[in-house]
Amino acid sequence: MASTAAVPFWRAAGMTYITYSNICASLVRGCLKEPYKSEAASREKVHFTVSKWANGKPEKPTIRSDSPDQ
Repeated sequence: MASTAAVPFWRAAGMTYITYSNICASLVRGCLKEPYKSEAASREKVHFTVSKWANGKPEKPTIRSDSPDQ
């Protein structure tokens, strides 16, 4: 019989650590005053590339730009 006392509360709530971390970061950014708030908002955007593989070779990568507001 396993005890749930040692389980982190974010795991007990059914979240991953990344989800929990993103929620906390969003709350902290929301509490900042200007000009720090706008600086933090500009760092919140994420840019990455996605490459699909076909027949063992990568296809042309696509560049994605996601932000939490989308």
